[in-house]
Amino acid sequence: MSTQHNLKKTDSSSNALLQLITRLHFYVGLFVGPFIFVAALTGVLYIITPQLESAIYKDALTTQTTGEYKTLTAQIAAAKSNLETELKLFAVRPAPEQGDTTRIMFLDPTAGLSGARALFIDPVTLELKGNLAVYGTSGILPFRTTIDYLHRQLLLGEFGRYYSELAASWLWFAALGGVFLWIKGGKKNKAEFASRTALLAKRRRHGQLGLVIFIGLLFVSATGLTWSKWAGGNISEVRKVLGWVTPSVSLSLTAEKVTMDEHAEHNHHSGHATESQPPVENDQLFDQVLASARAAGIDAAKLEIKPPKSADKAWFVREIDRSWPSQVDSVAVDPRNMTVISRSDFETFPIVAKLIRWGIDAHMGILFGVANQIVLTVFGLSLCLMILWGYKMWWMRRPAAGQTAKPLMQAWSKMTAFGKVTSVVIALFLSICLPVMGVSLLVFLIIDAWRWKPLSH
Repeated sequence: MSTQHNLKKTDSSSNALLQLITRLHFYVGLFVGPFIFVAALTGVLYIITPQLESAIYKDALTTQTTGEYKTLTAQIAAAKSNLETELKLFAVRPAPEQGDTTRIMFLDPTAGLSGARALFIDPVTLELKGNLAVYGTSGILPFRTTIDYLHRQLLLGEFGRYYSELAASWLWFAALGGVFLWIKGGKKNKAEFASRTALLAKRRRHGQLGLVIFIGLLFVSATGLTWSKWAGGNISEVRKVLGWVTPSVSLSLTAEKVTMDEHAEHNHHSGHATESQPPVENDQLFDQVLASARAAGIDAAKLEIKPPKSADKAWFVREIDRSWPSQVDSVAVDPRNMTVISRSDFETFPIVAKLIRWGIDAHMGILFGVANQIVLTVFGLSLCLMILWGYKMWWMRRPAAGQTAKPLMQAWSKMTAFGKVTSVVIALFLSICLPVMGVSLLVFLIIDAWRWKPLSH
């Protein structure tokens, strides 16, 4: 009798956990699903825009002339002569190869979302080929910048970032919960809905597709959280404690460190809107600094040269080719004697820093080029389809009028004391680490309590 009692108790606890995960998975799908859908769809739009951007801005990005390049000093002078108002020069990206233009970039508060403007100069003829707002490490242009902000914050400013953080905070849980339900609840659900073949078919497709893209769900959720406001801040602090920060060069002629930012593609340019001191502009030094950096091994075709913000800072030269193999080395050059005083080589990065770099670039679809774009596009559209199937399943199995589905709190009340305490501790821990997740979980509980109230009488 004691053994039978224990088996019944274990079975009841197991069913309570299954019911709890089922209901929470349902709440995530119902309430967070639309945010995940929008994030996935806008993410796909962002991934497929590089080729469109190249076509739209072809006249600014390319030139038909060939020949010997003029000096960077001459190219900068040509750019400045085409400015309507005086702007602060903050970076130069030399033409990577014949047929490309040089980007002379200025801080410009009138440049819309990016806060920076690039004048595209023909390096051979010094002709102005374009004048456009630019943004991010890869220098994305207005069309792609708009799609980027749409994906990240729905063009709603900082408040809009909560939508993407909400989606990323719950996506990993939805994925793990879905696998748990597929393993634990598959047979039960199959028996329960055996007579409802249409629903069963959609449930099977929903689950199978979820299994296929499971790893992608976890990857996108984890990398997406690193961009978020609250969870991203917590992740940064954990990385500092564990020593997982990305190595950086020292730009100070004393000992100050400058932290590198893996998310520069989706963040404002360094210095935008926070320049405490105007840049020390000496256009004559750009060619010498470039020569020093090249001699020190900065050999990528795509690179960026940034003058110092003040007289006690060094020049910064970094490679910006995020494709495979990654070329993201950087050096600091002392303008007094043109020597490299600090460097950061990707080859020497700790493995964790490399994985973080690769993960972020893969999330953005730039690590493996077109192949990366194709995989992410298929993944994003599959996620959208899975969410639509989930809503279709909910509509087909929604409770009839006057009925109430099994609530979350009811399932929790049937758990063992150990299970209750463990679930509360996990919930509190996740709420601290992922604040947006915690707030939304509280909303779920309030809704659930309201739904459970009729059953408690």
